[in-house]
Amino acid sequence: MRTRKEHRTGSTPVPAPSGPPPRWAVRAAHLITLLALPTGLWRLAMVCGFPSGYTEAGFVPFDTPGSKLWMLTLSVACELLALLSLGLVRPWGETVPRWIPVIGGRPVRPLAAVVPAAAGALALTAIWAAMPLWWTYPHADMTPTGRLLVGVIYQPLVLWGPLLGAVTVSYYRRTKGSRTAHTNTP
Repeated sequence: MRTRKEHRTGSTPVPAPSGPPPRWAVRAAHLITLLALPTGLWRLAMVCGFPSGYTEAGFVPFDTPGSKLWMLTLSVACELLALLSLGLVRPWGETVPRWIPVIGGRPVRPLAAVVPAAAGALALTAIWAAMPLWWTYPHADMTPTGRLLVGVIYQPLVLWGPLLGAVTVSYYRRTKGSRTAHTNTP
């Protein structure tokens, strides 16, 4: 593990971020990207016209261009948001990649990552909190196998919020005190 380095800004030394993220945080961030994948693939199957567990009548509302666009957008957006969790454990979460116009190469202020990640963790936890109760709700528009399939592939999303919260806390602890470490460095 690296030790804290000090950078000078003016005459006051400011601690720089310490070492790499903990191994558990890296694994959790990678796991988050996998949690959203089954539901995204399930929705993409519906976009391609497969009922994916719905009865013939139950699938009708999903077989419209607007619904297909929504499911495609939702699948891509969920996976992209899940991939953003990697920024909390990768170097691009501390310094914007150089290939990004205008801001490339600049440091990421820790709170610019922590606040949206923490808000996302809370929102995801609230959104998916009732998912373990999936089987207690009636699903007349689904086949029994479809009901089981959907219940199983959506259950992992219950972990998304808490895992993102834990990775966010790890990022915050690792980067706290570095709010100005990247500014005014010689």
